[in-house]
Amino acid sequence: SAPQSLVSRKRREFIGMPAPPGYVPGVGRGATGFTTRSDIGPAREADDAPDERHMPPPKKPAHDDDEKGEDENLNDANYDEFSGYGGSLCTRDPYEKDDEEADRIYSSVDDRMDERRREHRERRFREEMEKFRKERPKIQQQFVDLKRDLALVSEDEWLSLPEVGDARNKRQRNPRAEKFTPAPDSLLAKGLSAGQTTAQVDLREQLQGGIATPWGGASTSSAGGADIDMKKIGQARTSLMDIKLTQAADSVTGQTVVDPMGYLTDLNSVIPQHGADINDVKKARLLLKSVRESNLKHPPAWIASARLEELTGKMQEARNLIMRGAEECPRSEDIWMEASRLIPADQARAVVAQGINHLPQSVRLWVRAAELESEPKRKRRVFRKALEQVPSSVRLWKLAVELEEPEDARVMLRRAVECCPTSVDLWLALAKLETYETARSVLNQARDNVPTDRLIWITAAKLEEAHKNLPMVGKIIDRAVAALQVAGVEINRDLWLKDAEECESSGSMETARAIVRTVVGHGIDEPDRKRQWLTDAEGFTAREAFECARAVYAKLIAAFPAKKSVWLAAAHFEKNHGTREALESLLVNAVSKCPTAEALWLMGAKSKWLADDIPGARYILANAFKANPNSEEIWLAAVRLESENNDFERARKLLLRARNQASTARVWMKSARLEWCLGELEQAKALLNEGLRAYPQFDKMWMMLGQIAEQEDNVEAARAAYNEGIQRCRQSVPLWLLLARLEMGQGQATRARSILERARVNNPACRSSGWKPSAPN
Repeated sequence: SAPQSLVSRKRREFIGMPAPPGYVPGVGRGATGFTTRSDIGPAREADDAPDERHMPPPKKPAHDDDEKGEDENLNDANYDEFSGYGGSLCTRDPYEKDDEEADRIYSSVDDRMDERRREHRERRFREEMEKFRKERPKIQQQFVDLKRDLALVSEDEWLSLPEVGDARNKRQRNPRAEKFTPAPDSLLAKGLSAGQTTAQVDLREQLQGGIATPWGGASTSSAGGADIDMKKIGQARTSLMDIKLTQAADSVTGQTVVDPMGYLTDLNSVIPQHGADINDVKKARLLLKSVRESNLKHPPAWIASARLEELTGKMQEARNLIMRGAEECPRSEDIWMEASRLIPADQARAVVAQGINHLPQSVRLWVRAAELESEPKRKRRVFRKALEQVPSSVRLWKLAVELEEPEDARVMLRRAVECCPTSVDLWLALAKLETYETARSVLNQARDNVPTDRLIWITAAKLEEAHKNLPMVGKIIDRAVAALQVAGVEINRDLWLKDAEECESSGSMETARAIVRTVVGHGIDEPDRKRQWLTDAEGFTAREAFECARAVYAKLIAAFPAKKSVWLAAAHFEKNHGTREALESLLVNAVSKCPTAEALWLMGAKSKWLADDIPGARYILANAFKANPNSEEIWLAAVRLESENNDFERARKLLLRARNQASTARVWMKSARLEWCLGELEQAKALLNEGLRAYPQFDKMWMMLGQIAEQEDNVEAARAAYNEGIQRCRQSVPLWLLLARLEMGQGQATRARSILERARVNNPACRSSGWKPSAPN
């Protein structure tokens, strides 16, 4: 800064003034001046005008203080078509009372004239502003539709938006953390000793002459003040912490608020009120504040702000925000609902009542008002008031009816169907409360008012079934499908079948069967019927809708009476989920339609056998012999039946007939096995030898022949049987194993091992799969 002497020095008078004529800069310092033509100008006569280049500028004429600033303002902005340029001719004249009265009169006249056309002028101004806003809307108005679309943004889409970049510089974005370094105890002790006075001289001072400087440049201190007692410092810190914890105790009741022993443990167990970062909460709070201030009439901004404060644990702040939002947006239903949720229960009634005053047609507010009431009587009163305001609300009628007794509910439902004639639920509820005849009339009225709903027809069918009028059930369902098709309603097969399941679960079996019979074939092409119906039956069975599945099988049997697979599927269903009588009745019809289906005959015979009806089983098998004289399965089933009932002679005769009429390897094997079980070994060996001559490739008879020889302790005959069987049936693994075990039993382990190696060579599939047979000891 400049020195004070230069600042306070008096300003020279010639500074800023023009130079005098003939002035030569620096002439006092010895400078030599010279003059050119440009300095003196052209030649002139004595009477020419003087040279005014170096003359001082002309001074403005002096004016009085009253005349300053009175120059005329001739700017266009100061011009008026009526009064000309601004200003007054009487500015210099004194302003008296008469002038004041005149100005007041003229002002009143102007106000009066202004009132006459004010409405027209204001309307015109508004129209012009609206036109101007349409042509040049504000930025806020340009994004109104986009703001409205924000309501459709899901939470995941909102969270996936990128964060706004931080425009601050690097130092502001990353503030340097403040570092606090604790002072060491030695520094504290040094400062403590610096201000103390010593009243005694220690031994070192006496030896070194009092105040002599110690070796190594160490500071002089007393023995008692220089030593640091760390134990005492730790005790002091503990005492300080104890004092602070004691201050946190309740001085009135004497109960300690803070547990000194478990203080740190309690700090670790504190659960935060929200999981978000505090910086994110601040950003969200700032953003929502900006949204609220930019548009005070935007309800979602207030709701979001209140929920944010609720999330952070500031319930009172959330309540204050939502109530301010209710004041700004009293026509918003969502705000009042949110307020009723945040406000305590004892105050929520008043809040909901205030909301209903602004929105008397809001069904949600009325329902909320009823929820806040604890007594049923008060709830009924609220719903009745609500129905006076909103008589067309189906939800209010349903909730009100649920609280009434049956008689009162019937009266309310009659009124409800008058106010809401298109509500199917109300019609059905009324029909359930009425008598049979009245219910039929109610359902007829419901069909007239709602001709496109299938549930009314299904309810009518249930009503007839409940009153044992079963023939009408099928007719009603058939009529329903026809009437709905005439009304242009698409018959959704899946929905109807689902309704059939619901009917079965509610106990209306005949209605469920009628629906399945009528609808199961709707919309299915002829080539796909069998496959689709079998799929439907399996689905019904899996969902335990057995009557519906039985109806589908009945439809299948009627459509495909000669299909063995259909009868088998139906028989297995009745076997697993039906009764024995139903199964036997079904099988009787099945064998009449498919007499060559052996499985159906056998299922019928087994059912009779399990029911201890042996004559009935024999009768079925006898009929099966007539229909299938060469069926091995039927012959063997008959033999098994007689064997299980210990009638071996009949079994021998059946096997003899079977060997003559349906000779197969299994028949010969079963014949030999029967004799073997009865102890007739010779007869069994004879049958096996005869059967092997006819069927030498059947390995089981070779195995039986060898096992019978082993039973007779004829090892050579058994070995010969096994070896011959292996020559005939090299791929029979059991034969190789039996031969190896036979050798192991005779102590021929090497031979057994060789047999197993040969078996592995002849059965590469077993070798590749890791087959490792081992003979027993």
